[in-house]
Amino acid sequence: MLFRVSLSGETVELLDFEGAFLVLELGSITCPLFQGRRPAMTELVAQYPEAHFRVLYIREAHPGGHYGAHGNAEDKQARAQALRADYDEGREIVVDDFAGTAHRAYGSFPNAVFIINRNGCVVYKSSWNNAKATGRALENLMNGRAAAGEALFFPVRPDVSFRILRKAGKGALPDFLRSLPHLIRVNFIRRNLLLLLGKAPDVLPDTRC
Repeated sequence: MLFRVSLSGETVELLDFEGAFLVLELGSITCPLFQGRRPAMTELVAQYPEAHFRVLYIREAHPGGHYGAHGNAEDKQARAQALRADYDEGREIVVDDFAGTAHRAYGSFPNAVFIINRNGCVVYKSSWNNAKATGRALENLMNGRAAAGEALFFPVRPDVSFRILRKAGKGALPDFLRSLPHLIRVNFIRRNLLLLLGKAPDVLPDTRC
């Protein structure tokens, strides 16, 4: 079991949830992909009240002078609090431990999305957030069908990325630009190509693992 800390400081089991499915999104305040698509992901809460939506706060994707890298667990907790206070995130937020145990368990991607059933099994996963693809997956699962495959990767608009990185503070934009060639090569080209050529296995809503 993976126990995480809520914003109120309570210890919660990551996969203990109410509802038919848990929609778990990984993210941080300095991740342009998470921040840029967060409003659209949040809209799914009202569209699918049968599901439980939770954000797992992980390490900073592109730390800067204002939102820097976490030095301890208290820093990570404070940053998650800032996501609620400064950006009005309405979904439940739980905070990973300082070592990033849950983040590693779920693949170490900076902005992955998982849908998990009542048996604790992942029935849909995507290496990046996409509200339309997540909504389609939930629609299928709610109707007893296997979730559709993840959507192709497309970055958020440059102006959105730059606005988020400016808020992160000095150093965030250079950090992002250093990672950009890897992002293009691994995500935009390689993973998109694999998605186009392959087909994920069907996982039924009530599967056991």
